[in-house]
Amino acid sequence: MRTFRAPGRVNLIGEHTDYNDGFVMPAALDFFTSVRLTPLDQHKLQIHSENFNEEVEVDLDDPNLAARGHWSDYPIGVAVVIERAGYRLRGASLRIRGEVPIGSGLSSSAAIEVATACALTANSGLEIDRRELALLCQRAENEFVGARVGIMDQFVSLFGQAQHALLLDCRSLEFKLLPLPDNVRLIICNTMVKHELASSAYNERRAQCETGVRLLAQFYPNIRALRDVTFGQLEEHRRELPEVVYRRCRHVLTENTRVIEAGEALEHHDLVRFGKLMGESHVSLRDDYEVSSDELDLMVELAQKIDGVYGARMTGGGFGGSTVNLVREENADEFRARVAEGYERVTGLKPEIYIRSAGNGAEEVSQS
Repeated sequence: MRTFRAPGRVNLIGEHTDYNDGFVMPAALDFFTSVRLTPLDQHKLQIHSENFNEEVEVDLDDPNLAARGHWSDYPIGVAVVIERAGYRLRGASLRIRGEVPIGSGLSSSAAIEVATACALTANSGLEIDRRELALLCQRAENEFVGARVGIMDQFVSLFGQAQHALLLDCRSLEFKLLPLPDNVRLIICNTMVKHELASSAYNERRAQCETGVRLLAQFYPNIRALRDVTFGQLEEHRRELPEVVYRRCRHVLTENTRVIEAGEALEHHDLVRFGKLMGESHVSLRDDYEVSSDELDLMVELAQKIDGVYGARMTGGGFGGSTVNLVREENADEFRARVAEGYERVTGLKPEIYIRSAGNGAEEVSQS
């Protein structure tokens, strides 16, 4: 029996840039999904979820395996995609337990995908480069589950490091680990709201970005993604773009710049500058990308009034979910109490607030 675990993540800055070949800066969180694996002789998976108290069994030789809108789609999708990539998996019994809060924007999906991938490949004696493993997990979510996510979540779940943020180039997959000060905590405030249009609006935003690329490529044929567009080019052809497409593109371009500047700020231990960039990111997501919500805006507004807060912004796809806050450790408990009280007073909802540190990426934690 072997046990593997993989973390969820929070994105400090760089939202909706990953699927535009841009830059992001997530951190792995010390929330984990663990997979306890026992080998099987048959070419099948027996998967038990401790969280849902359910068990699913699938035959890996079944050519008709398909998603069915169930939690098991994530581990099954990983197995299917690995085998389609030409690898042969050994059968296994998997017992899955997740700490990452579901629906909070902390990527419980990537945690289960990565933990499953690490367990299945180790069980099968496969040595797959971690970059390739991240891409396979992304494909599982894109092609099997049907969510058009970028590479960020799976990548940081594999490559994260304790007390570090990870600055990732989503095109080249080159990355840099940047130390976070020991006296700072990452505080995630879950609004407990997820608006129904979140999934469809996410796909709509992607389509608007693709429209921007297609229209701008008429003038600049070498453009493959918004990553390739300069702000001057965007402004020069603003009138050729529908207004909403222009604003979506403007967010992505300015957000990429903010990520690079945030990386420089961390390298120079300038948390004040870093926090200011987080605030600018939230305004851009609210006004240009239009993916915030009243609840997220309220969370950010409450946070900005509290001592010891360097920065606050929405994190994740938007339309509910969570905010991320960079807070001095000595102010963390006061922050949690005041934000919780203020949010509940206005909304009537009791938020979940997690005081966390940046954690390590996927790893094997026991073998017997």
